[in-house]
Amino acid sequence: MSDMRRKSGMRTTLYIAVLAIMVYVLVYMPTPYIITQPGSAEAVKPMVQVKNGDEKEEGEFLMTTVSASYANLSLLFLSVFNDHAEIGKKAERLQGKSKDEYSAEQVFYMSDSQSSAMEAAYEQAGIAYSIVPEHIFVFGLSKDPAPQGDIQAGDKILSVNGVPTPDHTVLSKELQDKEVGDTIEMQLNRNGETITREVTLVPIKDTNTGKTRAGLGVMIGTIQKVKPEDPAHQIEFKDTRVGGPSAGLMFTLEIYNQLTPGDLTKGHIIAGTGTITKEGIVGPIGGVVHKIVAADRKNAEIFFVPRDNYEDAKKKADSIKTEMKLVPVDTVEDALEYIDTLSEK
Repeated sequence: MSDMRRKSGMRTTLYIAVLAIMVYVLVYMPTPYIITQPGSAEAVKPMVQVKNGDEKEEGEFLMTTVSASYANLSLLFLSVFNDHAEIGKKAERLQGKSKDEYSAEQVFYMSDSQSSAMEAAYEQAGIAYSIVPEHIFVFGLSKDPAPQGDIQAGDKILSVNGVPTPDHTVLSKELQDKEVGDTIEMQLNRNGETITREVTLVPIKDTNTGKTRAGLGVMIGTIQKVKPEDPAHQIEFKDTRVGGPSAGLMFTLEIYNQLTPGDLTKGHIIAGTGTITKEGIVGPIGGVVHKIVAADRKNAEIFFVPRDNYEDAKKKADSIKTEMKLVPVDTVEDALEYIDTLSEK
């Protein structure tokens, strides 16, 4: 009887061990692959607020996204049965960056896209504005040399040795007389919390002069605020929950719609994608085939696509037999001119 209980207990332990191994292999074991597929098509209006703007909007401007997942074996298996899923190498997407660095880079690109969209909309509406630097954003860490101290991708650099650093020019000035090996005190904002850290400067080769200077060993960009001369036209972005620069065009259209009287959508559901410059030039993006599917699923009637992405977008649109109208654009003015031809719904 004792032997039977012992054998039964061994079998139960073995079953649990095998099950645990299977769960690990299927769910938790990392693979070198990433799966991209259609993401969301979300209304831009809840993300943008123009002070004293015209908020009437019977239709919608939709920004489109791509869903990217670091693949386990289960996801890889399921993706075989998904016509809209693509399997790619994780290394090709990250390009030597860590996941945290890649995420921080996408946050920076989104912020830069929002600033460009504000500028483009102000330019289109003839509203005077200025650029005010706010803080420095860390979106990457050097590998050789690595930073010496607790500084992370996603940190905002607020000050160095008590001196506020709203942009890289101020930071460079504070570091220009320092030597490699010197320690500085930095005030950082990390995940909304202000912290103080000591960082030892490392040797950095200046790409312009070829000389070595003391630096932090990080990749940085300046986060700026676009400020209208008339505060009545101030724009604020709410939680966008996505990263990257590809929502620039749709942000611009929504901002311009609120800055000017009337409803640009005319009751239509208008999706799209594309980067934007302050001059209103629309640039190509990645993952357009997935964005076409996302927009179609939300019953978009029109999709603005950068001209360089049009052929790929058209092939995908034809393959899913969407009734959505694809409109290639080079500039925000192209999109506005097309909207002008639409009738009210």
